[in-house]
Amino acid sequence: MRIGLLTDGGYPYATGESRLWCDRLVRGLPRHEFDLFALSRSADQEQQGWVRLPDRVGRVRTAPLWRRDDDTPHGGRPRSLPGRFATGLGRSYGRRDRRRFTAHVTELVGAVCAGADTRPEPGGAAGAGAAGRFAEGLYGLAELARDRGGLHAALRSEATVRVVESACRAPGSGRTVHGATVPDHLAFAAGLERALRPLSLDWYDEDGLGAVDLCHAASGGAAALPGLLAKRFFGVPLLVTEHGVPLRAHYLAAPEAPLGAPVRTLLAGFHGLLASEVYRQAALITPGNTHVRRWQERFGADRRKLRTVYPGMEAGRFEDVGEDDDGGGPGTLVWIGRIEPAKDLVALLHAFAEVLRAEPDARLRVFGAPVQGAEGEAYLAQCRALAAQLFPDEATDAHAVGCNPVTFEEIGGPEVPDLAEAYAAGGVVVLSSVVEGFPISLVESMFCGRATVSTDVGAVVEIVGGTGVVVPPRNPRALADACVALLRDPERRARLGAAARARALELFTVEQNLAAFRGIYLDLVGHTPDRWTDRAAPADPAAPPRPFATPPEAHVLAAPPPEPVASGAARLPSWAIGAEGVCAGARGAGDGDA
Repeated sequence: MRIGLLTDGGYPYATGESRLWCDRLVRGLPRHEFDLFALSRSADQEQQGWVRLPDRVGRVRTAPLWRRDDDTPHGGRPRSLPGRFATGLGRSYGRRDRRRFTAHVTELVGAVCAGADTRPEPGGAAGAGAAGRFAEGLYGLAELARDRGGLHAALRSEATVRVVESACRAPGSGRTVHGATVPDHLAFAAGLERALRPLSLDWYDEDGLGAVDLCHAASGGAAALPGLLAKRFFGVPLLVTEHGVPLRAHYLAAPEAPLGAPVRTLLAGFHGLLASEVYRQAALITPGNTHVRRWQERFGADRRKLRTVYPGMEAGRFEDVGEDDDGGGPGTLVWIGRIEPAKDLVALLHAFAEVLRAEPDARLRVFGAPVQGAEGEAYLAQCRALAAQLFPDEATDAHAVGCNPVTFEEIGGPEVPDLAEAYAAGGVVVLSSVVEGFPISLVESMFCGRATVSTDVGAVVEIVGGTGVVVPPRNPRALADACVALLRDPERRARLGAAARARALELFTVEQNLAAFRGIYLDLVGHTPDRWTDRAAPADPAAPPRPFATPPEAHVLAAPPPEPVASGAARLPSWAIGAEGVCAGARGAGDGDA
């Protein structure tokens, strides 16, 4: 089958989130064809280019979200270029189109203002009313963009600002929104135009998203928006995978943004309603862990549509690390990750001071990824200064050389040439974060058979199960006590390490992830046979049968083969060519990719 893979700031670009996961998915399902529809986030990302794509990737269509396309001539419908925004100008709309635009924007903005100060309550009357108005406005704007070109100039026009102002001052709007000023109205209109840019793409035709069998969004938010329109215009089923929560990331970043409280509130309301609509329209939602799943349920995702699929990771690169292979000694603690405030290395250093009082021979090795940006460099300098203050280089006697029990290292040096060697450098791996989603370093340490001490954040408890010690975040004393207990008990440390390896190999490998999506693809397309049936077309006995036109149980021994469904104008995937291939696939659907 042909899969339309929708990404936002990731694959096929060389940098970005979910890049490795998407690449493993495309390469690991060789019987499917993939078309990529990618949104880019910055000029830097585009300049760094793409990763090398496998042959099974058919087409790649890209569009930037970081700039606008203003080179459309005035008058008439703008030209539509591959990978470009079809940016129709508001001034080119006729009277009827202007009325359509104003009505749809009023519905959408009114819904945002009505629920901006409160979180959505799934099933509540007010929440359902706002969601309905939001959907009506969103799809109305999408149809206008398809009929008359893009929406850029119209969304930036004075008419939109007036609609925003009126909605903010309408009865029922929240107190924060009601106090918005003219600069706030302008800022929200600009943010709304940016968020709705996917509506103006030229992807929504029979040669674009209308030609795929299934849309798979690699995240929610902007990446899933084209999938909503593909379902609206062509009936293409939508699968949404979220390893993190874009909505949560938006909330965490909002206080740092150079925007006033009313604008942040309005944008949060918009993204909340968009997330709810994505979850409502998706045929299936695959959260990467239970932490993500709880957020999805909070914003209206139906539990019957949710299926947790853990992100797969390469276990082979860690298979040479033995459970008893302590390269740095059993008394060594290891920390691995990006050096940033969310990882709370300050608490870890204070905890290690307590560990050192109980176990004077203990060591702490901090392996950090190369620091990027002024914030990362400042935090690393702060941690080094704290380590020098807490653990001065004192020699044991007049003839010995002073040695600090804490070292800061980068992976790739002579002592630690690769990541596996870093995990093998100690007997206990520590995670001290105050904020996490799905910590990859924790899973990698489990692949290496290491006992772990982790703070209870994000999906940590779900990952570890009963194979590690979990303590409260921001509690150096608890962190120190757990580390000391494992350092003093080698038998328990070995038991936990063995159990951690077994759990990781059972739940978190690439093979498990691919097997899950292999079945999901088949199931979703198998439940949408109407897209393959053209009832208006006359029967053609010579045409191959449509995939999923008849249920698999129809293919029984001694029964005549089913009549093939007439071939219509829609594209037939390459994997379905040949009646014998379809019948064989139907009999053994559980063994193949298609």
